[in-house]
Amino acid sequence: MLDRTRFDTAKDVEDRLTDPFGRAISYLRVSVTDRCDFRCVYCMSENMTFLPKQDLLTLEELDRLCSVFVAKGVRKLRITGGEPLVRRNIMSLFGSLSRHVESGALEELTLTTNGSQLARHAKDLAACGVRRINVSLDTLDAGKFKALTRWGDLAQVLKGIDAAQDSGLQVKINAVALKGVNEDEILPLVRWAHGRGMDMTFIEVMPLGEIETMRVDQYLPLTDVKAIIASELTLSNSGYATGGPARYVHAAETNGRIGFITPMTHNFCESCNRVRLTCTGTLYMCLGQEDAADLRKPLRHSADDALVAAAIDQAIARKPKGHDFVIDRVTRQPSVGRHMSMTGG
Repeated sequence: MLDRTRFDTAKDVEDRLTDPFGRAISYLRVSVTDRCDFRCVYCMSENMTFLPKQDLLTLEELDRLCSVFVAKGVRKLRITGGEPLVRRNIMSLFGSLSRHVESGALEELTLTTNGSQLARHAKDLAACGVRRINVSLDTLDAGKFKALTRWGDLAQVLKGIDAAQDSGLQVKINAVALKGVNEDEILPLVRWAHGRGMDMTFIEVMPLGEIETMRVDQYLPLTDVKAIIASELTLSNSGYATGGPARYVHAAETNGRIGFITPMTHNFCESCNRVRLTCTGTLYMCLGQEDAADLRKPLRHSADDALVAAAIDQAIARKPKGHDFVIDRVTRQPSVGRHMSMTGG
């Protein structure tokens, strides 16, 4: 378990985070590793070069940075990767961060995972105050799952989802909509998820990082996905919100919620309350922009949190109004060169 006492100075930081457009920054997504035990075809190349381990922040440093953000008004903290649960001793970070949930300073501590390690960690996550998780799952076909993830085992993921629900965790399924790959599974995924009491969210493929497959060939707009669902289910707008970018509808026949995350067809920038911290201490103010701030240097060059807090303030003052994602059909180059696994899913 991490030493919790050394980070208490963060609570003395009184100012709150507001960007130049008046948006309160209350949601921090933290990538604890760029490594993953899958190689999903829309996310990574098969032969990835990962960061040297010495470049990564320690778990204690990640805790300290997260604690400064909490003191500055962040109310929701999502742990991501790569695959966050493959990082060694990761549960000690969850255990330490749980103090902010216990104190009421943090409304939610959660994570996004591919589910491969859930069977092992679900009970411990629940014990650390995690109440809700997202599991990335694009298909229920074992052969297709293997092809999409290259290294993944669908049965292992389904076992992890069982363990999560048995531990009392609320599970939401995230699926990337892929043209010619899982169009025929849109409705089966919704029916399966709702049949197990899980929300279902679809995400448009995003132009991040070089991969072998051309994203112009993968891209399926969620307007098409919604039309597929509406062909059999009665949809109505829902006021439900989690603090993230998904817009939700309710399906009458399955009595469940369906979310749509549409960075391409309808961006969600006007209400963006999020920033992303990488495992090296780099803060990205926008997923779709390259501008970033180095928080590792001030973190390691100060005994208290004043330099870190100042660096965060300066970064938030540069947060852009929105991103510029585009599927480039001419050059076929990604809008942003870094892979999603670097920034956090």
